[in-house]
Amino acid sequence: MFLGIAQQPSGNRQGFNRGNLNPISVSGQIVSQQSKESLAYATVLFRNSRFSNRPQGGITDENGLFEIEIVPGDYVIEIEFIGFESLILDQQSYSETTDLGVIELALKSKELDEIELVGERTTVEIKLDKKIYNVGSDITVRGGSVSDVLDNVPSVSVDVEGNVALRGNNNVRILINGKPSGLVGLSGPQGLRSLPAESIEQVEVITSPSARYSAEGTAGILNIILKKQDLYGINGNLIGSIGEPDIASGSATLNWRREKFNLFTTNSYNYSNNSGYFSNNNTYYNIDAEGVDQPDTFLSEYRDANRNRNSYFTTLGLEYFFNEKTSIIFSGFYRSSDGKDRTPNEIEEFDSHRNRVSFTERVELEEEKDISKQISLNFFKDYEQRDHRLTATLQYEESSEDELANISNQTIFPLNSPLQREKNITIEDDRRILVQSDYVKPYDNGNRFEIGFRGNYTNQLVDYQVSLTRNNSDFILDTDLSNVLEYKEYITAGYSQYGIQFDKFGVLMGLRVEHSQITINQRTSNDLNTKDYTDFFPTVNLSLEASEQTSYQLGYSRRVRRPRSRYINPFPSRSSVTNIFQGNPDIDPTYSNAFDLGLLRRWDKMTFNASTYYSKATDSFVFINEDTGMLVTISGDPDDPNSQLTQVPVIRRSPVNLTSNIRWGTEFTLSWFPSSDFRLNGNFNLFHSSTKGSYSGLSYDASNLSWFGRLNATIQLPFDIDLQLRGFYFGPSEDAINKRRGNFIASGALNKRIFKDKGTISFRASDIFNTSIRQIETFAPTFYSETEIQWRPPTFVLSLSYIINERRENRRRSQGRGNDGGGFQDGEGFDF
Repeated sequence: MFLGIAQQPSGNRQGFNRGNLNPISVSGQIVSQQSKESLAYATVLFRNSRFSNRPQGGITDENGLFEIEIVPGDYVIEIEFIGFESLILDQQSYSETTDLGVIELALKSKELDEIELVGERTTVEIKLDKKIYNVGSDITVRGGSVSDVLDNVPSVSVDVEGNVALRGNNNVRILINGKPSGLVGLSGPQGLRSLPAESIEQVEVITSPSARYSAEGTAGILNIILKKQDLYGINGNLIGSIGEPDIASGSATLNWRREKFNLFTTNSYNYSNNSGYFSNNNTYYNIDAEGVDQPDTFLSEYRDANRNRNSYFTTLGLEYFFNEKTSIIFSGFYRSSDGKDRTPNEIEEFDSHRNRVSFTERVELEEEKDISKQISLNFFKDYEQRDHRLTATLQYEESSEDELANISNQTIFPLNSPLQREKNITIEDDRRILVQSDYVKPYDNGNRFEIGFRGNYTNQLVDYQVSLTRNNSDFILDTDLSNVLEYKEYITAGYSQYGIQFDKFGVLMGLRVEHSQITINQRTSNDLNTKDYTDFFPTVNLSLEASEQTSYQLGYSRRVRRPRSRYINPFPSRSSVTNIFQGNPDIDPTYSNAFDLGLLRRWDKMTFNASTYYSKATDSFVFINEDTGMLVTISGDPDDPNSQLTQVPVIRRSPVNLTSNIRWGTEFTLSWFPSSDFRLNGNFNLFHSSTKGSYSGLSYDASNLSWFGRLNATIQLPFDIDLQLRGFYFGPSEDAINKRRGNFIASGALNKRIFKDKGTISFRASDIFNTSIRQIETFAPTFYSETEIQWRPPTFVLSLSYIINERRENRRRSQGRGNDGGGFQDGEGFDF
């Protein structure tokens, strides 16, 4: 909450109430007349007729609320917000503390059409402790997935394999409505590709989290907030999309609000059929048994990935209001995704003269079924004092991924070998329970106390079965490749934090305690590992409001990176026999200490945010490529003693702990809106990473400087057409043995309002120049490798949307509840 301390006019006090010169407060909330949404950072001025050139006042907070201290007297109140008509409240006498209630501002006529469809928010809202990306304002993601959304968020990058990084660090904690969720996927962020962009309201980027948040994620937190409208009456949004290559989707977001309840739902369907590819060229530095160098040999591997996906997502919730300050929400979601993949893999071996020695074809046909279910109960209690509240959450969810892969392998050259077949069955089940409660108590002097509890209890079971056959014989289970992995992660946490406000200077100090119980049970091999430890995670956030336009923040936090189950499963992937991924059951958590210094500067038509950050991690784990020392037969018949066999080394990618990792960098984000016809958002991030450590006698010391930049422009064209253009460049990077080339990606979209401004028709093009390709070189002692990966080709999508609204005035005052009402509150627990 912004608290304005008014300066008393000097000299003759005519026009002021002489009977009471003690300060009083005048409060209220500023909202949009059209959408009823709160207006953050609106200007509120109090003018006395005798001292009209010396106004008193301040700005509204993130929820449109204001509370201004003034000397009793007669005042005219002026309220202004960019894009809205100014409002002047007639002069009246204020002699005691007054609540003006909800005050509505009307849009300027030039911007009224735009507000009906995408809201008055800009695409990116910049605040001191976070950045907020509003999905509804971005037409370049319509008909896309959450991965497309995250790829547009400031400070965030998503590579071609779906891995999400924040400021170049891929250890980012992804939350749904402020809580961990199975929607992220058992396999990591890649599971977000089945969640449609239309189900997302906004994404919050938090780089210096307070003690309220889980300590997981050394890079910071991305909080994805799902849509939940709470306008009175029946309201909604319908969207349908078609596109190339072979894309179709539809979604409906609806709510029905009455005095005592709000019923809300989002339903979506997505279909896609696209392709990508993986190309790998290896050079092997051969040495015989006596250590004598032999001529190099070469291996070329190319595989297509043809992916067919059908996914359905639905969420349903009911909020019941016991009274104006107490409510309960019962909600749940169901997500189902079916996939069919065909991945042909061609492997060619060449001798030192580049003559082809063998050609083998390996084809994988995979069917996949993913299901996630969640139910949650959320309780809210707001007390008479503003920001004094109690929240509680109980959540249960189930997730499953069932995969059936049939793989055939046959040497075509120099002679046809017998067909080899294998069948892989992977059954993954995940059960999670979340218990959480938070209590916030503000004090009259601006200080605040907060205490909370969170318990996350995860049980995961992975049943991995590999069966082999030759010459069309029956499948036989291979016990050396099959495994049942049981993974349990029980984390019980408590925290407390205290905020102190000294005029324009704020301090928020907190301590979080997490007790972790980890069980890794490899049932097939009877290997049982348990870890039981307690960690302390202090946080400190300092803020200085130098003026109404300029603020500073300095944050410190200690955080942890725990390995996911995929990282500890020691049984290798089977898509390729020459390049495999294999987990490491001995990997340990990584701990980091992070500092973040931020600046926020606002002008009338521009907002600028800059930050410098530094972190040092111990036991840092990285992914390395290494020669396993094993050979695999890619041609010939091992069962035929007369057959000539061709064998090559197996290259393994695996996580290992190194000694330390130091990261530092700087970034800035700029939002400029010179007029209602043009908006520009830019983000630039420069970061350096230095890693030290060795593994298996090989040093992995590395130093890397890289950067990425993003520019997003929205232009209002004639005939009510919006044009949005986006460019993203990720600079080159390298570590001890890998070099990654930089690449540029361009996207754009057009948007036209139709149906008397109740609907829009949009067209978007992603990766226009077909440059979203990852290229990596690996330099190892025994081999050199060139890798190229493209997840999908350029996409072109046409979307049609329609708005349903039966809006009625809602004068229920907001106190900063998250969009889900799930205890994730705006303002990060302390109003800087």
